Formats: sequence, C-alpha cells, structure tokens
Amino acid sequence: MSNSSKPEQAVQSPAADKKVSADESLYDRFAEKSSEIFEKGQEKGHEAWDKAMDLAREQMAAAGEFSSEQGEVFKRYLRRDLEQTVSDLNQLGKDAKENLNPARLGAGALSSLAKILRATGGALTALSNKTEAALIYQSGEITLACTLQCTSCGHKILLTKTSVVPTCPECQGTEFRKGY
Repeated sequence: MSNSSKPEQAVQSPAADKKVSADESLYDRFAEKSSEIFEKGQEKGHEAWDKAMDLAREQMAAAGEFSSEQGEVFKRYLRRDLEQTVSDLNQLGKDAKENLNPARLGAGALSSLAKILRATGGALTALSNKTEAALIYQSGEITLACTLQCTSCGHKILLTKTSVVPTCPECQGTEFRKGY
C-alpha cells in the first residue's frame, strides 16, 4: 500500500492521562490569553504577537498556572502554530492567484488585487520560508488540531483537537510533518 493511500487515523488524548489534558487546556488558555492581549493592542504584526505571548506567559506564570519554563515552551508552540497558519494563508493566496479567471474580473479589480498580492506577497514569502522548518513536529509536543504525516512511513494521523503528538502507530516513528 502506498503512503498516499493510507487512511487517516483520528487520535485524541486518553481521558485517563490528566497531565496531557491539563497541558492541552493550559495551552488553549495561553493561546486565548495571547490573542486577547494582541487584539487589545494598537500594534499588529509579528513583534506585537511576540509581546502579547510574553505578557500572557508572564501573567499566567505569576498566577501560578504554569512555570515560566512551561510558558516558554507554550510560546514556542504557539509561534510555530501561528507561523503555520500564515504559511497556509500564503498558499491559499497563491492558489487564488492561480485560479482566478482574469476574463471574469474587471481590469480595476484585477489591478487592485495584483497590488495587494504584490505588497503582501514578499512579506508572506519571507515568513513562509522561515517557517518551513517549523512544520516538523516531534512526539510529546503539543499542537492544535491538524493532520500529521509520519516522516518515516508516511502514515497520517488526524488530531481533532489540541493534543500531544503521539508516536506513529504504524512504525513507532517520532517525527511528523504537519499538514492542514
């Protein structure tokens, strides 16, 4: 059976593993708090997100919700997930650019779209290049819902919620490439 024809397997954290569930809940809370802080801020962009994540980490560590070290790990995971989202949006933009039929669009709309894509394309491409390495996940890390493909055997695992990355049920591999 080829790698591409293997069925996706839904994996969720076992209910009995309270530490995993607690870590997943804390990660979700950290992501929500970071988002709230970011939305309240005047600045928008990569640096503003970093500041929001730092502030959320500091507040949650001060409140005793997790250690500063665990907050740093969550910050790294969230940054990775945000960069993956940007990469996915960049790909969607490329797909839209390729699939839009110019004959159906007015010259003004097409011109405006081209200006917007040109202005954002360079920044998104640079960020996308930086995040390519961030597509690799290791067993034991926490991530949002996604599809993971084992880099050893190609088996796909569908995570339906925030979860700890498992080992591959096919080959016991511990390295995965994240997809959407």
